[in-house]
Amino acid sequence: MQLKKSFFPAIEDEEITDLTVGDILRIAAKEDPDKVALVETNMECELGQEWTYRELLQDSERLAYNLLNHFNPGDKIAVWSPNTAEWVILEFACALSGMVLVTVNPSYQANELRYVLEQSQSSALYLIQEYRGNPMLEIAQKATEDLPNIKSIIDMDNKDEFYGINVSPVELPEVQPLDAAQIQYTSGTTGFPKGAVLHHLGLTNNARLCADRVDIGREDIWLNFMPMFHTSGCALALLGCVQKRGKLILIKFFDPPKVNALTEQEKGTTFFGVPTMLIALLDSHEISPVDFSSVKIAISGGSMVAPELVRRVKNTVDCRFSTVYGQTETSPVLTQTFPDDSEEDICNTVGQPLPNKDIAILDPQTLEVLPLDTIGEICSRGYCNMLRYNDNPEATKNTIDESGWLHTGDLGSMDERGYVKITGRLKEMIIRGGENLFPAEIENTLLEHPAVAEVAVVGIPDPKWGEIVGCFIRPVDDKPEIPDLIAHCRQYLSPVKTPTKWVFVEEWPLTGSGKIQKFNLVESFEQGAYQEETA
Repeated sequence: MQLKKSFFPAIEDEEITDLTVGDILRIAAKEDPDKVALVETNMECELGQEWTYRELLQDSERLAYNLLNHFNPGDKIAVWSPNTAEWVILEFACALSGMVLVTVNPSYQANELRYVLEQSQSSALYLIQEYRGNPMLEIAQKATEDLPNIKSIIDMDNKDEFYGINVSPVELPEVQPLDAAQIQYTSGTTGFPKGAVLHHLGLTNNARLCADRVDIGREDIWLNFMPMFHTSGCALALLGCVQKRGKLILIKFFDPPKVNALTEQEKGTTFFGVPTMLIALLDSHEISPVDFSSVKIAISGGSMVAPELVRRVKNTVDCRFSTVYGQTETSPVLTQTFPDDSEEDICNTVGQPLPNKDIAILDPQTLEVLPLDTIGEICSRGYCNMLRYNDNPEATKNTIDESGWLHTGDLGSMDERGYVKITGRLKEMIIRGGENLFPAEIENTLLEHPAVAEVAVVGIPDPKWGEIVGCFIRPVDDKPEIPDLIAHCRQYLSPVKTPTKWVFVEEWPLTGSGKIQKFNLVESFEQGAYQEETA
């Protein structure tokens, strides 16, 4: 396809199926009943119980019957837990019973938990008692003291409490593909999270099409260390694996050396993680090498994927690499590179749109489709868009326009093939003396420097220029010299794009899904929490 403008129309070469989250498990259990579907691990990354597709459906239906004894279809059910088998079973049980799963980050404290439970109007909270020193039951009791919508707090480790005792089968409701399936709270890189209401049709099809793009099949073994409270874990990994009839090994706690050892032991074929996770696995491998020969594909996204990371994965793991781009509100993937794309495309773009959705680059002011290779806002229209923001009509109206375009808030461009480049967030665009600067361009340049492991470029308020370019760097080992970094930038960038403020960090303020919170960096810098480096 040779495009004339920055609009990639919905290509219907792969059909959209009218299936719910419950439907895909029923079909898998019917067609592949005895194939292993799910394997749990403990905190030490040791294997535990496994479920065939038949057993997974049986346990999910058993829990669905118990849910319907206490709640009604359409009720919101919150889950506050790390990656456990019970999390997976609850996800399918909610889908089968017509209830809406509300996902909660297990690191949350009382005020954060209360916000999600109150904003979503959840009727119940499913949790484990403790995780990594976080006393979750104690926190939940405090957070829900005067929260009338919460009828029950259920310990997922107590099987009698989880499944109920002597629960009789009941008739399961007829769930429609466009019914709400989940409320996923956005990552919050720019402030307080909003609850994106996602439907079954978007979640199931998006996961399948993403898996199809990288040729994942029934013999594949997914090691899922992405958090289940995020769409990458509970949608892409879980629902993609079920539809392709793979085996999902659920990693409860991401410990890089142990994940690497388990990959070797179980001959894992599919890595799916944000860049920080892949970097951690590679760093661990350099210290304690393992056999990665079974790994076929590494998939990454969620934040900037550095060209050096792509090369490092290919050289170290000797597998194919695919970059994904999307957001919670789009179920979540919009674009993805093909495994056989050139290194240049994999390193410098986020690929081509998945089938059956319109993707366009629009002028943020006029909403007109822009010419090719022109920076504007990336917008999506089609099956994968969320239904709405939960109980937030104003935010919904500001995000989905009258023409059905969902405005991502991301800036990018599109070439004649439909391949998209990300240049930054609309709200993160730096305006220096009236000139628009795009953080991603500067970040990509710095990521080519051998001493730079990760980087975040932000706008720092300045009385003269309005904003100036600030650069936060996590170095590979020793700190590079600032003059060396400046010289590197000046090779590829104009002086106005070269950072003025330089800060080295050991770790990042991250969202639950692994994205760098740039607003937090700016606020902390202005409060004096970071030491500025001088040339």
